Amino acid sequence: MVVLSKIYTRTGDKGETALGNGVRVAKHALRVNAYGTVDETNATVGLARLHATGIMDAQLAMIQNDLFDLGADLCRPDPDKDAHAEYPPLRMVATQVDRLESEIDAMNTALEPLRSFVLPGGSALAAYLHLCRTVSRRAERLTVELAGTETINTAAAMYLNRLSDWFFVASRIANDDGRADVLWIPGANR
Repeated sequence: MVVLSKIYTRTGDKGETALGNGVRVAKHALRVNAYGTVDETNATVGLARLHATGIMDAQLAMIQNDLFDLGADLCRPDPDKDAHAEYPPLRMVATQVDRLESEIDAMNTALEPLRSFVLPGGSALAAYLHLCRTVSRRAERLTVELAGTETINTAAAMYLNRLSDWFFVASRIANDDGRADVLWIPGANR
């Protein structure tokens, strides 16, 4: 259980922060950028939830919890090294990716196939879900870049890849099952 009795520590005043294994790195390190952008994604999900109800809100709540798991995973380097530790680090697992895929498939059954690209907008919920999609894509790009230089848990990158797809399909659901999607009209303002 996490206990936070004091919020500021002054340990980051010189531009460094501690990873989950205690190693200190620059606050601009790629790993910190990756899990920081996962945190930013989580904040955008909080905005979307202001407009969500029912199943959509429940699914977004699960995603928020997963995003904390993902941040915990990314802030702890060397996934293979700690596998047999007394207190193994929290890692993303395939079932979290599978759940997203299942939810995407279920949402897709209500949607007509797209015949144009969709512009971000429509309902307030759809607009926020598009914001979630773009921020999660940035988190994915940073995580994939990190994977090019350090070992990461592959389920972490897979989760982010599915998550942006989830947000896209959910945005269409939020736009009256796609009927209120704002469609791109190529060259409309020429």
